[in-house]
Amino acid sequence: MATTAAAAAATTEKKKPVFVKAESLKPGTHGHNLTVKVVDSNTVKASGGTSSRGGRSSAARGPARLAECLVGDETGSILFTARNEQVDMMKPEATVILRNAKIDMFKGSMRLAVDKWGRVEVTEPADFDVDQVNNLSLVEYELVNVEE
Repeated sequence: MATTAAAAAATTEKKKPVFVKAESLKPGTHGHNLTVKVVDSNTVKASGGTSSRGGRSSAARGPARLAECLVGDETGSILFTARNEQVDMMKPEATVILRNAKIDMFKGSMRLAVDKWGRVEVTEPADFDVDQVNNLSLVEYELVNVEE
């Protein structure tokens, strides 16, 4: 019995998160941990929660809120899509930790997002300046099918 408890404790031991820089983000990837500074935040949509999906109305949760936020670190910047309560955390000049972030493609360009499997945390201010020249969301990608 003691050996199974020790084995269970060994398997539930958490790995240390590996933090990456903005310049290393690539299309179609996920599981990124970043510490970024918010440069700008623009509310995109604050719809009334009357849409129904799959027979369930989202009115009980309230309106869906979306904001596009330019975030980045000293290596580059990217647009982050903040949803619902994430919008409140993404204030300009705030430093946030994005855990388990993924890259979504929107009209051929990269967007950073954190879904229900990730986390957004506000942390103490970082001492770097965001490189807005290297904006990864301004690079357009094209889907190419390769036939063998």
